[in-house]
Amino acid sequence: MTSAPPLTGLRVFDLTRILAGPTCTQILGDLGADVIKIERAGAGDDTRKFGPPWLKGADGADTVESAYFLSANRNKRSVTLDLAKPEGQELARRLIAQCDILVENFKVGDLKKYGLAYEQLKEQFPKLIYCSITGFGQTGPYAPRAGYDYLAQGMGGFMSLNGQPEGAPGAEPLKAGIAVADITTGLYGVISILAALRHRDASGQGQRIDLALLDTQISWLANEGSNYLVTGQAPRRLGNAHPNIVPYQVFSAADGYLILAVGNDSQYRKFCEIAGRPDLAEDSRFATNPGRVRNREALVPTLREIIAAKPRDYWLERLEPAGVPSGPVNTLDQVFADPQVIARGMRIELTHGHHKIPVPSVASPMKMSETPPTYRHAPPALGEHTDAVLRELLNLPDSEIGALRDRGIV
Repeated sequence: MTSAPPLTGLRVFDLTRILAGPTCTQILGDLGADVIKIERAGAGDDTRKFGPPWLKGADGADTVESAYFLSANRNKRSVTLDLAKPEGQELARRLIAQCDILVENFKVGDLKKYGLAYEQLKEQFPKLIYCSITGFGQTGPYAPRAGYDYLAQGMGGFMSLNGQPEGAPGAEPLKAGIAVADITTGLYGVISILAALRHRDASGQGQRIDLALLDTQISWLANEGSNYLVTGQAPRRLGNAHPNIVPYQVFSAADGYLILAVGNDSQYRKFCEIAGRPDLAEDSRFATNPGRVRNREALVPTLREIIAAKPRDYWLERLEPAGVPSGPVNTLDQVFADPQVIARGMRIELTHGHHKIPVPSVASPMKMSETPPTYRHAPPALGEHTDAVLRELLNLPDSEIGALRDRGIV
């Protein structure tokens, strides 16, 4: 029997929208936190309108829930609140008093006009953990700028490393197909909040967390960032190849793409045996990985010819059992039909609280023996939980909630 999720009993005041912030708060929700998502009445999170595609209703017609919004907003309760009005700001502070964590991704300084900036709240709520997610952080010359994932990928160097090599067909810097700067910033948000909770447990003190898309993008340049810092030379784009390992890239078989990810010399020799070309392992230019990296332009075209001569399954059926890392390049329909993905439960379904229809979702990857993630709420309809939250946390009677709604506060 598993225990309650690890963040059960913690509450999050969620002032985020789009992707980085909602990714952060969704993970907190998956881990058991009660996430109160604050949205503008009549509009809500911008991503509610990021469609098509839309969730289909029971009648097969489109609902107003975009697939984009559904991707990052489960395990949250939606409350509409007009922060531009003093009454809305007062209600926000009363709700914050019932929360442990505040996460926001407003432009630097924007929350100050609502009385909700960190400096305005820290004295009244000394235990509050206040996490700000912006494009460029709270300091520095770019702090006032709006920040977007695409900009972070470009300005943080990722796009200079991604794409076909100069001179190849279609060569230009490319962004990732997924908003990777947003998502990784959300992950760092969770890590920072968990560390801040540990500190608060020990000291009773909250703190400010200042996260930037640009900082995060730079932080995961990984070996390429280190390659530059060690050599002083900016790495060049290599397409699907690896800067430090050969062969470690996509190859085209006779009927589809596969990845050959040779990580050491022993795996390379095994590949050459399976390919019927032991001479390529004995050649002094290619016998070791440093040699293969130096001589990749001589080796890789030969490997392309060899692999292209056989179907993809021919290679996959022989390479993996021999301990040579390899795999297919799957489309998403193939991903979710993959027996490993099915066995790991990476697709789940929740029932939408408003539409009463199934909502497909990608599961959390966190597998925990005692306190696994839970899926308690489908992504909410706009304002779906306003009345319930105001009753539960502030003890407001229905008559007062109705009056607030009449005045456009909620």
